[in-house]
Order: sequence, then structure tokens, then C-alpha cells
Amino acid sequence: MYICPVCKQPLGFDGRSYRCADRHCFDIARKGYVNLLTTTGHNPRTAGDNADMVRARTEFLDKGYYMPLADRLAETISAHVAAGGIVTDSGCGEGFYTVRCAEKLPDVGFIGIDISKSAVSHCMTRVHIMGLDNCSFAVASSFDLPIADGSADAVTSVFAPVTNDEYRRVLKEDGHLIVVSPSPRHLFELKSAVYDRPYENRPNEYSLDSFELADSEVFEYKKNISSQEDIYSLFAMTPYFYKTSEEGMARLRALDEIDVTCGFCIDVYRKRL
Repeated sequence: MYICPVCKQPLGFDGRSYRCADRHCFDIARKGYVNLLTTTGHNPRTAGDNADMVRARTEFLDKGYYMPLADRLAETISAHVAAGGIVTDSGCGEGFYTVRCAEKLPDVGFIGIDISKSAVSHCMTRVHIMGLDNCSFAVASSFDLPIADGSADAVTSVFAPVTNDEYRRVLKEDGHLIVVSPSPRHLFELKSAVYDRPYENRPNEYSLDSFELADSEVFEYKKNISSQEDIYSLFAMTPYFYKTSEEGMARLRALDEIDVTCGFCIDVYRKRL
């Protein structure tokens, strides 16, 4: 499945390293992942989320607030990928959704890709804890996936960048792209507590010329966030965190409990023939 990020030839695995015909070699890290991120356009040491960001997001997600979404994503994948199929999770982060889906769908193979070495390292921690053997992880860019042409039955992108050309390349002719993004009402109560004039989220627009929309669902549920720490962590996971005034942040820190709408758009695309 993996291809060399340098010459794009298939990578063979000898138990410790991946090698291509041109002798480019990529060793398996101690945690069990492979680093296939080249230096072209980014520094592999600092790319993506750092260890502190990964730890904070992990602590929040592991409390189960978004578990209904992970389970719904697994159901969506199951509807489009048969047993023995392969799913590439592009921009998999610390692996919360990838590993949960792999747990729910043991007959499907999962390949998680993220640009952050810290995030992918934590993905392997999840794999080891769960004892899973149907998922692997690599450090790489979503815009230069180290995945062979036409090898994936589905690509998932959960709150991650979306790219038309790479997803078309790696998907089989009958493959599907599953994109998860915030719904208009996602965390609206939290924004109402922080901002004087809260607004609904605008739909994301993707330039997916090679795809057509096959199915779309708004999946929403209510959750009680019952600690100031979790409220702050949740807000820090959103784009609003970096755009909020000191006054708004003071309102955020004053919250001890809040009921919020967890809302998500789950869009399924098929490749155009």
C-alpha cells in the first residue's frame, strides 16, 4: 500500500524497514509507525501539532464527548466499505476516530496519515492499548499521500484539510470520500456564552471537481460539559480560540458547566467516472 515519498515506487517491508527499488529506506519507529514525510515544503521535526497540543486534545476526546460521532462514522464507513477493504484516514490526528472505527470494523484495514509526528506516535499508543492489528500509521502530508494509486476503498477526512487530486488518485474507481465537518449549530451555546453576537458555522466549500455528492447527513446530539477544564479544552480545539478577545476568554474561564450541541455534517462523495 505504501509508496516511496521520494520516487513514488512501491515500498516493500522486511520486518524492520520499508524499501523501494531505488533503495530509499524508511525505518519503523520504536512505537511502530513509519515516517514518510519529506523535507519538501515543511520541517518534519516541527510539522503539525506538537506534543502538548496532542495531549490536550487526547485528554478531552478520551472522555467520550465525541464518541457518538466516532461510532456514526464507523457506521457510515461500513455502509460503503466491504470486509477486506482499505480505508485511508487523511489527517488522522491523534487517532481517536481511526482507532475507534478500526475497533468497530475488525474486517476492514485502516491506514492513518498525519503530518504531526507527535500525533502519529500517539496513534500507535492507542493501537497498542486496544491490541488492534487492522490499522497502521504513517507520518506524511494529506497533500502528498504515500499511498498507491487506486488502492483505497474509502478516504476519510475528519476536521482535516481536503484535497481533490490526491483523494482521486488513491481511491479505487468505486471508492468513496467521507468528509466530516462542523454543522451550523455545532457548539452554538458555547459561542453564545463567549460572544455578544454568536453566528452559525458556514458550510465548508471544497473544490472537489473529481467527486459528486452521494449522501449527506447532519448528525447532532447534546452533551453536558461539566468542568471548566473540559470547556476550555473544547474551545481550544476550535478555530475560535485564536480569534477571541481577552474579554471573551474571561467569559470562557468563568464557565463551570454548559450544555452544548455537538453537531456534524457527514458528507459522502463518490468519484466521478
